[in-house]
Amino acid sequence: MGDGARLLKARQIRDPGSAGRTTVPAAGAALVPAVADLLPGPRVGGLDEERLIESDLPDEETLEAREEAELEARHRRAAEHGDIGAMSVLGTLLLRRGDLEGAEPHLRGAAAGGDRPAANNLGLLLHQRGYADEAAAWWRIAAVAGSAAAAHALGRHFRERGDEPGAEYWLRQAAESGHTLGAYALADLLDHRRDVGAERWFHAAAEHGHREAAYRLAGICAERGEEREAEQWYRQAAARRHRRAALRLGTLLEERGEFEEAKRWYLTAARDGEPRAACALGFLLRDAGDVDGAATWWRRAANAGDGNAANALGALHAQEGETQTAERWYRAALEAGDINGAFNLGLLCAGQGRTTQAEQWYRKAAYTGHREAANALAVLLLQRGDAAGAEPWFSKAAEAGSVDAAFNLGILYAGRSDDATARRWYERAAASGHGEAALQVAIALQKEGDAHGAERHLRCAAGGGSPEGAFRLGALLDAQGTQEAEAEAEEWYARAAGQGHRRAQVRLGMCAAKRGDVVDAAHWYREAAEGGSRNGAFNLGLLLAREGAEPEAALWWTRAADAGHGRAALRLALLAARHGQLADAQAWCARAVECGPAEVAERAARLTDALEHELSA
Repeated sequence: MGDGARLLKARQIRDPGSAGRTTVPAAGAALVPAVADLLPGPRVGGLDEERLIESDLPDEETLEAREEAELEARHRRAAEHGDIGAMSVLGTLLLRRGDLEGAEPHLRGAAAGGDRPAANNLGLLLHQRGYADEAAAWWRIAAVAGSAAAAHALGRHFRERGDEPGAEYWLRQAAESGHTLGAYALADLLDHRRDVGAERWFHAAAEHGHREAAYRLAGICAERGEEREAEQWYRQAAARRHRRAALRLGTLLEERGEFEEAKRWYLTAARDGEPRAACALGFLLRDAGDVDGAATWWRRAANAGDGNAANALGALHAQEGETQTAERWYRAALEAGDINGAFNLGLLCAGQGRTTQAEQWYRKAAYTGHREAANALAVLLLQRGDAAGAEPWFSKAAEAGSVDAAFNLGILYAGRSDDATARRWYERAAASGHGEAALQVAIALQKEGDAHGAERHLRCAAGGGSPEGAFRLGALLDAQGTQEAEAEAEEWYARAAGQGHRRAQVRLGMCAAKRGDVVDAAHWYREAAEGGSRNGAFNLGLLLAREGAEPEAALWWTRAADAGHGRAALRLALLAARHGQLADAQAWCARAVECGPAEVAERAARLTDALEHELSA
């Protein structure tokens, strides 16, 4: 204060005769000492001198410390003279500083004098020192006097003691007085009791910037399906660095396909230490092709105890053939409480042929209710020939919702000729979208003459990726004979043919040949023939023969005849007879009779008789 006072007085020395101007002394005149001390001296060193002066000035923290010390001294002097307000402020200053012993007498004095904030702060001090009952007494005094903060503290005290009615009373007092923390605490209490009134107070607290209240309110909106409202509150909480809100917002945006913004919120939450966000960010990066970035965030999440991230890392290393590293991460996932780690360890061991260890890991996961592990264990037992041991695990997995297990049970019962039970499990799996199960149901319906039901299940099978389902659906539509049905049938043949279905390739070749597209027909016949289809080889031979390539046609007919195609053998017999190779013709006739069908065998027999007559002549 002294330096400041001198500065003020120095600036007030004025010439009485001037109109408010400071007198400028003549050259060589002696300055008033105070003024001389303040005016700058002549420049000698230039900028270096200015920097030196600036460096001598106190920084902002020093000035704040001085002001706080002066403020404390002033309040201390006033408190010593019995000023209750000064006692309260001084006690609060010391309490904030952590000087509980120094603060207590001042707060007690002020509280005894009726100062409401002092009573509240004394309660806080006593609570910190472990005197909860005395703290509650002072909070009650302050709360009765109208302190919302004290009512909030008293409500929390009662809740900690298990007195929910008392807690609700005081928390409601605080909340209705506009106390944000009181509103949130009341909402939390009501929500714990499943009271619908909780939402109102979460809303009140959230509107005043309480981030946890905004997060909880968003959850309530999400449960009701109010996505826009939920997003709004998640955004508010996330903007205040609520990491779980940022995670939920990222999830919501990802589900909506807004991947870039989802990535930003996952990144925000991950940087704030949310391992689930780091894991989710890893999956987004992997899907975008940034495998290295994904591994970085998965590793960070896994090291923080996220089992899902550890499993993802294990799968990544397993794909790269690094089985030891994969096993280490799967074990880390299991240690983090993610039972998928045991299932993945089973898959890893099974892939390496370590079936004993695979069974152990599958059992570990299956005993905890992991349905896919139960199904995998059952498959392992069935492969070993233990159908009796496999059945209960298939049943357990199927009852838990495993579609694959339901399908496998269908196969198991079909193998026992228990068609009714097999059909029931196939239908159950088909209802959940299992393509191969839908195919089995469709085949059964076709046998029963239910074309409509068969078509419905074949569409399910074909849509689920079953090439046999696509082929059978094409054949079913083809049989309807309409132009529209035939066009759709060709589309399904094409889908099945593209998946390597040989019969579909032959049918597609026939469709192309019917259109007069010889090139496309030859392509599909050749695809089928090279894949081992005798019908494809025979049809390719016919096509080549029509185009004048009889030697190549004979090669494909030979392949078809060797595979048991009677018509191909008959064609070869006719070809040999035409070239005068009667012995070869007889041999191919014998093959045609052997392979059939009946009309081919009959024609081959007549040709054989003619050849014998020719030879005897």
